[in-house]
Amino acid sequence: MPLIHFEMADSPERTQIGEGLVRFAVQSGRLETGRNDGKYFLHHADGCDADGKRIKPGDGFFFDTNTGDILCEEHGKDRSEADA
Repeated sequence: MPLIHFEMADSPERTQIGEGLVRFAVQSGRLETGRNDGKYFLHHADGCDADGKRIKPGDGFFFDTNTGDILCEEHGKDRSEADA
């Protein structure tokens, strides 16, 4: 499961994830917990790892489970096509 596409970010800082992604979020140092509005979150306040572009609420983005990179739609699609 190397590249995961999220349809919509919850906020510029984080997006809620399920238990199946917790291990990958921990490995990449992107797991956030302890919030009242959910149990597990993927932290992405640093934006796209390719160009620093912030992920806005409602934007789609990619999480590369192998590298821990967060990628905007454009860079995620580029990496997805390169891996195909």
